[in-house]
Amino acid sequence: MAYLPNTDAERRSMLDAVGAERIEDLFSSVPAQLLDPRLDLPPALSEQELVADLERLAARNRPLSAWESFLGAGVYRRFVPAIVRATISRPEFYTAYTPYQAEASQGTLQTIFEFQTMICALTGMDVANASLYDGATAAAEALMLAVTHTGRRRVAVSSAIHPEALRVIATYAEGRGVAVDVIAQRDGVTPLDAIEQTLTAEHAGLIVSQPAFFGTLEDLAPLADRAHAVGALAVASVDPIACSVLVPPGEAGFDVAVGEGQPLGIPASFGGPYVGFMAVREALVRRLPGRLVGMTADHRGRRAYTLTLQAREQHIRREKATSNICTNHALMALAATIYMARMGAGGMRAVAEVSAQRAHALADRLAALPGFSVAFDAPFLWEFTLRLPCDASQLVAAMRRRGIVAGLPLGGIDPSLSDALLVCCTEMTSPAAIDHYLDAARELAKRPQEVTA
Repeated sequence: MAYLPNTDAERRSMLDAVGAERIEDLFSSVPAQLLDPRLDLPPALSEQELVADLERLAARNRPLSAWESFLGAGVYRRFVPAIVRATISRPEFYTAYTPYQAEASQGTLQTIFEFQTMICALTGMDVANASLYDGATAAAEALMLAVTHTGRRRVAVSSAIHPEALRVIATYAEGRGVAVDVIAQRDGVTPLDAIEQTLTAEHAGLIVSQPAFFGTLEDLAPLADRAHAVGALAVASVDPIACSVLVPPGEAGFDVAVGEGQPLGIPASFGGPYVGFMAVREALVRRLPGRLVGMTADHRGRRAYTLTLQAREQHIRREKATSNICTNHALMALAATIYMARMGAGGMRAVAEVSAQRAHALADRLAALPGFSVAFDAPFLWEFTLRLPCDASQLVAAMRRRGIVAGLPLGGIDPSLSDALLVCCTEMTSPAAIDHYLDAARELAKRPQEVTA
């Protein structure tokens, strides 16, 4: 909520200074067809009236915790230890506008350094940056890194990555004049023969996802080999929790690892803010977008932290910059750092194992119901695609009436999957919730008329 203290006299003075008669004149350069009359605002409210109105609107929201939720698709409801919120709420972290000034913010620089170190440990890479906006922009930045590094103007993208990341990549590529070749998934994963038919010496990079958007697991090493065979960089978009139990992309031969850090102690929060991460092999460090914090020593020999790399247009000439990203999500990166430090490698593995056990238990029991089946044969962790005997959107609506968010209907992403549902379990999915899901699905399978109502 913002409060603008300008009086009528002050507004008049400012308009006179710029030669405008009224405030509307400031927008005279905007084409009339772009001005929507629905944007006209009502008269200003008092503070008391405004707070009451906002509280009324907020009361219409229902948090994810009010449902038995099986929704994943890139944003996951995971347990957030109390220490995470307690730490990021400290005023020295929460209120800092420029938390990267080395001479004033050693504490913040240290937390960013720890974030980078932990991301490297998770991904098996040599160097990580100080974070990015989110997983989708991190994926796009990684492919633009590949374009800059190789000098080539084509990239290849598996259709098994998150569809929203695919759209962001397409937007970045259009702005940079880069061609994008999409490799169609098969059985929920990226087929090797399709990669071999697509990749040429014109391609700068290949990006795949682990796990894939459909919950399935890729065999990473052969994918990296196919990219390297034509001189392209191999990029993996990975789930950080999954990295704790799977072969990390660095060990599988990938050059760049990116991902969404939301599972690391950041609530679903109606879509954000989240945090992206990027880690690379040491040879690519000069291509990293954004910032990199390093550890050094001051003139007294004491440990100190500093911005080692600042290859942004805010710091150097635009034509030499690695990206136009003007900030990192330091507060969200701090949340992820505290989460990883609190959980440790063992705790993150336990989270992954419990999530996978519950997802497989649910999938096995659902597949035993008439008309239900797991869509793909490929292995999965805690997310799977379920084929239904009816339209997935209709089943989701019927389940919601029973207090269950059953998953994500996939028909809006791929019309051939209109009868498919992406279902997710995490450590927050209780055995009782799984039983409730099964009972509701069994009941609706016997009463199809209620599903189509």
